[in-house]
Amino acid sequence: MTVPSQERGPETWVDLHGDYLFRYALLRLRDEAAAEEVVQETLLAGLQSYARFGGQSSERTWLVSILKHKITDHFRRRSKLAVFDSLDGLPSEPDDVFMHDGDWIDHFDAQRGPLDWGDNPALTLEQTEFRQALARCLSSLPERMAAAFTLRELEELSSEEICKVLQVSPTNLWVLLHRARAQLRLCIETRWFRQPH
Repeated sequence: MTVPSQERGPETWVDLHGDYLFRYALLRLRDEAAAEEVVQETLLAGLQSYARFGGQSSERTWLVSILKHKITDHFRRRSKLAVFDSLDGLPSEPDDVFMHDGDWIDHFDAQRGPLDWGDNPALTLEQTEFRQALARCLSSLPERMAAAFTLRELEELSSEEICKVLQVSPTNLWVLLHRARAQLRLCIETRWFRQPH
């Protein structure tokens, strides 16, 4: 008889979920040591609260929800230590990439605009090679810019929450996200869409 994963218990977490949790954290934190640390914190927090785990979701889903909080805590600690780079000196992007609200400007010429992601962009996002290209592109961004993008687009925090975590004004957050999106678009198009698959 196969035991459902939510009934396997903490002794199996590293074998069943460790690699997944590490990859999840590494994509977001861009630092192996930091990813290992938040995964360890996640497993410890899961162990401490396992008695309250109700089984409404799978263990992996539950552990990922804990990991998301640990990642946010990591960014919050880094912000308090003031180890992020500032906006000064960041490379800029062409002014005509985004509108003020963050949407793409729709009058791009064919050489400048976002490339067509095909009929099913969600399918592209599921491809391992694309995720690797995204991770490489994220790792090329300055740390605070990558943190803002990660918290907004991957962790889906609100702008207000991100401003508190990163200790930035809403205007600075908008600039960080604007620049991150533009640089990621250019990087992904170069590393993914213009490469043979």
